[in-house]
Amino acid sequence: MNIIVTRLEHLRHEMRAESIDVIIIPSTDPHNSEYPARHWQSRQWISGFTGSAGTAVITLTEAALWTDSRYFIQAARQLEGSGFKLMRQGLADTPTVMQWVSQKLAAYGGTYVAVDGMTMSYDMVTTMQRELRRLGGITVRTNYDAMRMLWKDRPAIPNGPIRTQPLAFAGESVGSKIARIRKEIRAMGCLAHVTTDLMSIAWTMNLRGCDVAYTPIFVSFLYISDSEVCLFANEAGMTADAISQMREAGVSIHPYDSFADFLHNRQEEKILCDSKNTCFSLYDIIAKRAVDTPSPIISMKAVKNSAEIDGMKQAMLRDGVAMVKFLRWLKPAVEAGGQTEISISKKLEEIRAVHPMYEEPSFSTIAGYNEHGAIVHYSATAESDAALKSEGLILIDSGAQYADGTTDITRTIALGPLTDYMRKAYTLVLKAHIALATLQFPDGTTGTQIDAVARSVVWREGMNYLHGTGHGVGAHLAVHEGPHSIRMDWNSAPLHAGMTVTDEPGLYVEGQFGIRTENTMLVVPSCETPFGRFLRMEYLTLCPIDTTPIVWEMMTEEETIWLRSYHKKVAEALLPLLDDEEDREWLMNSCLVV
Repeated sequence: MNIIVTRLEHLRHEMRAESIDVIIIPSTDPHNSEYPARHWQSRQWISGFTGSAGTAVITLTEAALWTDSRYFIQAARQLEGSGFKLMRQGLADTPTVMQWVSQKLAAYGGTYVAVDGMTMSYDMVTTMQRELRRLGGITVRTNYDAMRMLWKDRPAIPNGPIRTQPLAFAGESVGSKIARIRKEIRAMGCLAHVTTDLMSIAWTMNLRGCDVAYTPIFVSFLYISDSEVCLFANEAGMTADAISQMREAGVSIHPYDSFADFLHNRQEEKILCDSKNTCFSLYDIIAKRAVDTPSPIISMKAVKNSAEIDGMKQAMLRDGVAMVKFLRWLKPAVEAGGQTEISISKKLEEIRAVHPMYEEPSFSTIAGYNEHGAIVHYSATAESDAALKSEGLILIDSGAQYADGTTDITRTIALGPLTDYMRKAYTLVLKAHIALATLQFPDGTTGTQIDAVARSVVWREGMNYLHGTGHGVGAHLAVHEGPHSIRMDWNSAPLHAGMTVTDEPGLYVEGQFGIRTENTMLVVPSCETPFGRFLRMEYLTLCPIDTTPIVWEMMTEEETIWLRSYHKKVAEALLPLLDDEEDREWLMNSCLVV
């Protein structure tokens, strides 16, 4: 029997014992993390779906899983035979989670819905309560962690080592950051601030950890007022330098699991806290005293200082060297035979890991050959691992965590002969990439406002892609960083100089191929006119773009000039860092543009 079917049977046994009619299991943790530590990967454990985004809903007789377009193909395969029905989120004929739950409760006459209030935001739970209230007699239980009983070998809450992020890389002391945050707290009319966001805490404290895969962070909570700063984390795992840094900044350290009791004992009125990003169980303690607004730390962190920018540039240089060595190796290795999606992913990590500043990947490498490239967040498994041939396209989306910066790059490589359709699609994606890379726009423009600049190139051909065009990248932090993004869905966060953002349009044809070209960019000042200040994007990523699939007749003169200029700067930056003559020769040949 499918292991997921067995787990569902056991869960439903517990639900009956607890008089629960519906249980909702999201993908998040107490910190609203994109990549939760294994302890909180309950949705993955109960459903078998390994994508980073999704919500599992289980009734006494049915089960469904909602996920977005990035994972439609992957989810359909992983949920087969599991007892879960795939709900393709965002499509017109797909009900929302609450619509589906309401329908099932009305049909079954159920009255109890259970969630774990530590893994679902206050805003989400209260919205759920309002929507179910209209059915009458529905109770939402917020203290039920179903996995506590069922998941016998559940990993413990992580408590790994915590180290300092050197001031040379951070660019600003902990004391200076706290002073700026306190100023913002007062400006909002508040007396204190509570944040559970792990990236914000790591950035504020100039600390890094290893509790979460791909991201150098540690599980923690943070409380800041005018008189005290309290960090709730694993003090036993802190280096002597980290403890000294906290003492110097006036930060007291408390056990991670004491935070709820701490909040119960606070007396301050007007505590700044974000209900959209704070879990229900914690926010509910201070809800009557909370000023519900986004944390000022999010926007501060997004604008990089000169040290962070320099660290990102250095990281991109060494990543560019690694990519050159990898790409030179790739085609001959495929021609020799024996290479697969997994083997080349391992090879890329091996090449990156040679540098002493390398720490780990910044996310799980996506190496999708031909039809696997159409699965936007594809992750090869032993069962799906495709053998590579000297034909078609392979999409390689990868990144690294270096001690001074985070990288994210996608290149689509022609391994051999391509169809005309592949070459046209590849050229359209490149044109879309260039359209955004060359854009000048007013300071304060949002990413939603400029998303169509890239997307219109493929729209003209009756094509589209369903993921965002760009996201922020952290400074040795999360590879996906807000508050800004470049996407169709409305995001009011403005773009400002100092922000990093990716430029990654794509096209995907199910069952055939996927194409994406991605550079990490830095938003910089462009000019100032009587109409105001204008910005542009400067590329940080330094790696050749494969020119062999390009249909040159589709390229404008301006686009060809941009590609020639980009490749010239790639060669100038990387050639001095390459000792191997064959690497140098490959780079020079790859940077030639007709």
